[in-house]
Amino acid sequence: MDLTTQIPPADIRPGILRLDDSRIREVAHYGMKLGGVVPLWFGEPDEPTPAFICEAAAEALRQGHTFYTESAGVPELRAALAEYLTPLCGRTISPERIVITASGMNAIQIVMQSLVDAGTNVVTTSPLWPNCSETVRIMGGEVRPVLLSMGNDGWQLDIERLMDACNGNTRALFINSPNNPTGWVMPRDQQQALLDFAREKGIWIIADEVYDRMVFEGKRAPSFLDIASEDDPVLALNSFSKSWSMTGWRMGWITAPLGMIPTLLKMNEFNTASASTFAQHAGVVAVKQGEPFIARSVARYKQGRDLVYDRLSQHPRVRIVQPKGAFYHFFAVDGMTDSLDFAKRLVAEHRVGLAPGSAFGPGGEGHLRLCFANSPEILNHCLDRIETMLG
Repeated sequence: MDLTTQIPPADIRPGILRLDDSRIREVAHYGMKLGGVVPLWFGEPDEPTPAFICEAAAEALRQGHTFYTESAGVPELRAALAEYLTPLCGRTISPERIVITASGMNAIQIVMQSLVDAGTNVVTTSPLWPNCSETVRIMGGEVRPVLLSMGNDGWQLDIERLMDACNGNTRALFINSPNNPTGWVMPRDQQQALLDFAREKGIWIIADEVYDRMVFEGKRAPSFLDIASEDDPVLALNSFSKSWSMTGWRMGWITAPLGMIPTLLKMNEFNTASASTFAQHAGVVAVKQGEPFIARSVARYKQGRDLVYDRLSQHPRVRIVQPKGAFYHFFAVDGMTDSLDFAKRLVAEHRVGLAPGSAFGPGGEGHLRLCFANSPEILNHCLDRIETMLG
């Protein structure tokens, strides 16, 4: 039975029926059915989770860490994350402010469930990973996107336009920095200006900092946690997926003001109860022993970033700038008006999988996203085929 042809039941919420399917997944599922496609469509490295983390999970299983845990997460992981964050932030982050979630995506979802309802809005930058916007719409809220612009020095944000997009119904500003898909990184002065604005207006800042360690200058991207006091309206979301190559483990965390913790625990309980217990014990080892792995990964991603830029920047149809963070190139193709169709043809004709720019909302069409967290051999192989497609 082809489920796509079935008429949806009448009692499904209209707002859910209006949600767009993920165009990234559409391309990926198309390519998976064809087979033999090099997958650069998702945001994940080509290397598996390091062995020392996998062994920690196996040891946790052997020790019987297979039962429910408290909704906030196992105390050892919350303590390890507090110890990890404190020197990075330059200020003490207490374990009591940290809630472990069943993925970074789950962190976004429960925050939106806590803040957004019908008639309210969330202001975002755009282009943006579509799941972030759709969580607002799931709750009946309005997304108010403010476009980033591609300049000679990378992607830029007009912060005055971001502030002007807020009104009396704005519940939150959603800031993904480093940004998926563009690699834009919000500078410290803009973070401070936005924090001052949020304090004045009583608006939450939802800081999606999943790629905070994936930067090519310095050890970490500027974080709102570096400048926010412990009772400021800042919810910082993070994940184990990118920094420690744990995409399939589905584990993240939220750093929040103490006053918000009871609400987040309630939402955690009613969504998943808690993240996987044995995976959380592996997370302790990842955080405590993972710095050499992060450093090697970032060096490898920088090599991939530069390789892709050096090749595509020479092509007359391509407009591309160097990302300052994350591990994507989001490049424009002259004359491409349907990026979804282009991405599908690239899969069908050349067996290379990229994400279509139209998946990322306003400002995305005409672009393609390429994940360069791969070996030079794979990237050169794919670029040969992409250049053939570009003509």
